[in-house]
Amino acid sequence: MKKSRFGPWIAVTIGILYFLLPLLATFEFSLKMKRGIYSFEAYRVVLADPHFQASFTYSTVMALLTIVLGILIIVPTVYWVQLRLPHLRPIIEFITLLPLVIPAIVLVFGYLRMYNSSSWLPLTGSAETTNILLLFAYVTLALPYIYRAVDTGMRAIDVRTLTEAAESLGASSWTILIKIVLPNVRVAVLSGAFLTFAIVIGEFTIASLLDRPVFGTYLQLMGANRAYEPSALAIIAFAVTWAAMVLMQVVGRDRRAAKPAH
Repeated sequence: MKKSRFGPWIAVTIGILYFLLPLLATFEFSLKMKRGIYSFEAYRVVLADPHFQASFTYSTVMALLTIVLGILIIVPTVYWVQLRLPHLRPIIEFITLLPLVIPAIVLVFGYLRMYNSSSWLPLTGSAETTNILLLFAYVTLALPYIYRAVDTGMRAIDVRTLTEAAESLGASSWTILIKIVLPNVRVAVLSGAFLTFAIVIGEFTIASLLDRPVFGTYLQLMGANRAYEPSALAIIAFAVTWAAMVLMQVVGRDRRAAKPAH
């Protein structure tokens, strides 16, 4: 029995070291901006940089807009597919998986070819319309994650019974969706939202080719011209991503703890 437990512990330890050692080395290097001493000077310089503040704010706003638009599209779609159109589930699942199969570079070149200034719907002619195009691209990238999270949450509840009970009391379809179904899949929606936030905050390929001032392009420019600041930025990006993952776990745990005991 002891031998059988020893092997898994070795594998877990190796995995932890594989992920943590590069992170610790990056953090240690980011503290060496002042010669001979450890300091947080690189973090101070980065956080005080107006370009960092602007790019991080821009990416945060785009992430929040992506979450809202993705939820508005996915939640009603999953609800109606599960309730009325179950035969369309394989098609919907195939469509939502396409962003995982099609590389981002291919996706953005398709957007540029379809929505350039000489097309029937020019969306790259101004900063405002390009922002809209970037938002749609981010929603596309987030589709697999939001859809899987919401679909899993929706399957865990009896949507048909809840809908029939609400309809018997005179509730409309939108009332049922907003006030009954959505609260029951809140954890699943939040899980998809946090995953989407983590993806958007670090996205680089699409935003760089659309020439948008996102956090990913700022990180790339800093990495090409500075030494210690990019390490600090990498740690900050890692912290933001893991904060989203921790919040996802905390929200899910609080929701399960709040369920009444039967």
